[in-house]
Amino acid sequence: MEIPLLSDIVIILGLAVVVILLFQKFKLPTILGFLATGVIAGPYGLSILSSMHDIEVLAEIGVILLLFIIGMEFSLKSLAKIKKTVLLGGSIQVAATIALVAAAVSAFGFGTGPSIFMGFLIALSSTAIVLKLLQDKSEINSPHGKVVLGVLIFQDIVVVPLMLITPLLAGGEDNIVLALFWMIAKGALVVVFVLISARYLVPKLLDMVARTRSKELFILCVVVICFAVAWLTSSLGLSLALGAFMAGLIISESEYSHEATSTILPFREIFTSFFFISIGMLLDFQFMLTHLIVVLLLTAGTFLIKALVATVAAKALAFPWRTSLLVGLSLFQVGEFAFILSKAGIEHGLLSNEAYQYFLSVSLLTMAITPFIINSFHSISSRISSLLPKQSASEELAAKAHHDDASHPPLEDHIVIIGYGINGRNVAKAAKHAQIPYVIVELNAATVKTERDSGEPILFGDAVHGTILSHVSIEKARVVVVAISDPMATKRIIVSIRQMSDKVHIIVRTRFVQEMEENFKLGADEVIPEEFETSIEIFTRVLSKYLMPRDYIQVFTNSIRADNYDMLRNISSAPSTLSNLISDLPDIEVATLRIHTADPTIVDKPLIEAAIPKRFQVTIVAIKRATGETILTVNANTKLKQEDIIYVVGKPRDVTRFDNYLRPEESETSFSVSA
Repeated sequence: MEIPLLSDIVIILGLAVVVILLFQKFKLPTILGFLATGVIAGPYGLSILSSMHDIEVLAEIGVILLLFIIGMEFSLKSLAKIKKTVLLGGSIQVAATIALVAAAVSAFGFGTGPSIFMGFLIALSSTAIVLKLLQDKSEINSPHGKVVLGVLIFQDIVVVPLMLITPLLAGGEDNIVLALFWMIAKGALVVVFVLISARYLVPKLLDMVARTRSKELFILCVVVICFAVAWLTSSLGLSLALGAFMAGLIISESEYSHEATSTILPFREIFTSFFFISIGMLLDFQFMLTHLIVVLLLTAGTFLIKALVATVAAKALAFPWRTSLLVGLSLFQVGEFAFILSKAGIEHGLLSNEAYQYFLSVSLLTMAITPFIINSFHSISSRISSLLPKQSASEELAAKAHHDDASHPPLEDHIVIIGYGINGRNVAKAAKHAQIPYVIVELNAATVKTERDSGEPILFGDAVHGTILSHVSIEKARVVVVAISDPMATKRIIVSIRQMSDKVHIIVRTRFVQEMEENFKLGADEVIPEEFETSIEIFTRVLSKYLMPRDYIQVFTNSIRADNYDMLRNISSAPSTLSNLISDLPDIEVATLRIHTADPTIVDKPLIEAAIPKRFQVTIVAIKRATGETILTVNANTKLKQEDIIYVVGKPRDVTRFDNYLRPEESETSFSVSA
């Protein structure tokens, strides 16, 4: 049985591998490789695909998953903080771009309707490309990242009214006012649904699913939430991408958002590649080459207008010039939703075939240069801002306020504790006592909920995933303690950590010494086998009982660890330190004895008169009275009383002889403890 879609997927992905490998040799961005793959495989290239519609469906899934993850990483609280950015910044950017583009197009003799419609198309920027690039650079939550996100959210929302206005521009007779009213009502309904779901429904559902410890069920639940909300918004006439973003916001309010993100990421990477390839398929490369000079001029004009307007929009929000320029250099390209809107323009006669090809050529060129511009936009903005006036005191205060909105200060020089069993808890207690910052990663949902309620900095997630490690700032940590019982997961975690940081010190707890060597090879700095550490602790206490000096015991235990516990695996390899210890063990005992006897030569007699050291060759170092009083300074005038507990030092045989003297024949044997 032949499946056309399967052959197309093999062709597209296989071609993408070859193209991107070639692009990587020249250090060109991956997104550019996907666009080039689409140009080559598309109907204006080699035309080697048989099912274009199915590829477009896969591309749409990629956009849904991208916006879903962005929503999960953002949260409703963060969105509420940038509501001014969304409404004011977004409206300025869209309205000003439409006005300038419409004026420019009408100057070339186009009618009012087509001119305004071209403004609609150019006003939209690429949510998929820009957010992916900022996400890869970890700048989504930076001041310029939040402005960019706010403007893009506004653009995604405004696509719907723009599509409703399009028939009116073409001279349609539809009741646009009524349509806009229903659109606003639907939007309000979606917002209410998101708030209720985020507050009451989804956190409880994910908590129930997480407690099952089933990864399959967790993935299924997250995917269902994503596509269900996207389908709901699409059914109401809003965009799928907006619904996916809303679904991400819903999950972001639960403590499982980071694990959900790491679960969805692999799917997103595959499906977004189809999106970029599908965009490349739209380009008629022959047309672009034929009209290259005009296309380049239009591309330069689009870049200047959009970058300038977006910069002004950010400046209107009281951001400094540097941040405003970063926003402008992020939003200069034409976006993917413009392609959807362009189809409506063609249907209503607002866009000719020639104008459509110019639009596609300019759009894809601006998309293609976006990775280059964003990769160097910090240096560009710094150079330009140095030539502009310094920001005023009020602007500095506003910029500081925006910066302070970035929720929590980033973790740095901290301990990452992976696993919150007995060992993990003990490390956390020690870190808290020493006032060392730490964060915990745990996969048990019940433990996470309990400990978070008690104030512990704990995160639900599987540390195998780089997303979870990134969230706990693994690259800035000083030490990572891996204290889980799964040896395979431990190895995968070590690999994931080393892929992100070569500097962090990794300490791993294992159950068996056989696992040590492989963990060292994978990148662990220290590996502590549980079975041998228990033996060392027991023997340390044994040596303490024999009154060995602590530094001597420390040297001995260090020598065992330095040899990777070889002595405990093979007694013949015992170090010379052990034999020295055995030969140096002193013949001394510290004992605790109770005075049962009423012998007048001992009881109620000053110690100088009792002459215990001379008679029994033992020394009394402390006394505990029957009343509870403890005497640590024992002198010649101190008197012993019946039922006192005394602490004595002497040779074992002398201590035993003294003990027998202190009790009547019928009394029980006294007890002794280690010092």
